[in-house]
Amino acid sequence: MIKLTDNLNQENRRKNMQAIRSSNTSFENRVTHELWSRGLRFRKNVKGLMGKPDLAIKKYHIVIFLDSCFWHGCPLHGRKPRSNSDYWEAKLERNRLRDVEVTEYYVQHGWHLLRMWEHEFKCDFDGAIDRIFAFVTGIKSRYGTKT
Repeated sequence: MIKLTDNLNQENRRKNMQAIRSSNTSFENRVTHELWSRGLRFRKNVKGLMGKPDLAIKKYHIVIFLDSCFWHGCPLHGRKPRSNSDYWEAKLERNRLRDVEVTEYYVQHGWHLLRMWEHEFKCDFDGAIDRIFAFVTGIKSRYGTKT
């Protein structure tokens, strides 16, 4: 991971971090809007499912996680702040371990799981959307259902 220097004081950093949302982010909304416009129907941030997946279709046991590079520790783009490094190291490691635990849960229970990194959408948004669409429609076709 690459370390970053913090150019904000402690109070401003605290306010900044409090403003970060875990759901309904502009990134998530852009992805879900595009999928919905292509005819996919799903639920967002389902609290009743482990890990609160970003997208879920319970009928077909499909869960999709849209992992941000920072919060989920992307090996290519994950960055650890320099200030309060012990806290951030522990926090980001807990997030990675929780991701592994959630993935194992769904695999063991026979769910279809897809995890995608935020940078996949930044590099090729349409390609990433196509990948999700193909994943979902492929599973639904096994049940004899269209989109």
